[in-house]
Amino acid sequence: MTNIPVSGPPRPRRHQGVYDAVVVGGGLVGSAIAYGLRQHLDHVAVLDEGDVAYRASRGNFGLVWVQSKGMGMAQYGQWTMRSQRLWPQLAAELLDLTGVDVKLEQRGGLHVVLSEEEYDARVSYMTRLQEQPGMAQYPWRMLDHKETAELVPGLGPEVLGASWTPVDGIANPLKLLRALHTAFDCRGVDYLPHHGVQSIAYRDHVFDMVTPHGSVRGKHLLLASGLSNKVLGAQVGLDIPVRPQRGQIIVLERTRRILETPLVSLRQMDEGSWLIGDSQEEMGYDDKMTGLPVLATLADRAVRTLPALRDVRAVRAWAALRVMSQDGFPIYEQSATHPGAFVATCHSGVTLAAAHALAYAPMVAAGRIEDEMASFSTRRFHVQKAG
Repeated sequence: MTNIPVSGPPRPRRHQGVYDAVVVGGGLVGSAIAYGLRQHLDHVAVLDEGDVAYRASRGNFGLVWVQSKGMGMAQYGQWTMRSQRLWPQLAAELLDLTGVDVKLEQRGGLHVVLSEEEYDARVSYMTRLQEQPGMAQYPWRMLDHKETAELVPGLGPEVLGASWTPVDGIANPLKLLRALHTAFDCRGVDYLPHHGVQSIAYRDHVFDMVTPHGSVRGKHLLLASGLSNKVLGAQVGLDIPVRPQRGQIIVLERTRRILETPLVSLRQMDEGSWLIGDSQEEMGYDDKMTGLPVLATLADRAVRTLPALRDVRAVRAWAALRVMSQDGFPIYEQSATHPGAFVATCHSGVTLAAAHALAYAPMVAAGRIEDEMASFSTRRFHVQKAG
């Protein structure tokens, strides 16, 4: 029941001329921006590699998360909050247009602590985070064990408490991707799988992308191809320092829905299955092998948090690669040498989907990134080197 092509022959193009915008990358980041671009431009195409790509989207935990975001870059906290506020609009638009409910829930979120050291570290972190000049301000507080247990039925005795905010939430990442791709059909966006970009030329203010199935031309170019952004960006004057970071996820069988408030490393999906995650490993481009020590650590913490999970069977586990910049923060920039070429790189494709669709896409369509986004430029890396 999904219309996200993953195999078979290339899809025919609706538009045969020069597109107003071409998005390279059909994952959550590229799809959200393409959806937003179509609201401002007539002819939009999405070029996607297919399942041979290192897809960060398939490993997404599905958090719409604000808590903890922005340490060291207050603007990232502001951007995340902007997306959190826009998320109800995006979810409503997609439901009305496609009939796909992305299962957005914004009932708050928890970061559980299991020791006095973790408790003190959490208080210190959240306090310093909120004290940064220009940081987005939102309510937060530390809950004790009893207060946490009111939100997490069956909470384990080892849990001392948790930090809580009312602004966190979840969505279903697979349903989000399906909704965005269904919106392409509804609005006439050309989604072209098996069109991995091999090279980019720039002539007469038009970008010409060479793919295995012919060239695709566009007046605007948006690079949202994750780890491929580095190579492609260099062809349009953009130096995009990204690296892979492996994350692993354990999926447990479906049970009756009992966890309404998500934890940063444990959540229950809308249909009842459980996700355990939050590993961060520097393993290069290896996304094929899950590691038992890491999975065991994830499972142990989950069971200490919610002991009843001992009796819930694991059904699968997988690894995926996050797209990490040099400092871990997003990159949004227009090329100085190739006007009309933009980039979007981040590791929070679900959290930032609404900001990408409803805030960043209009900037790309207009050909100018707002001044308040300057913190996300790659110029920050050059300043660090100079220092």
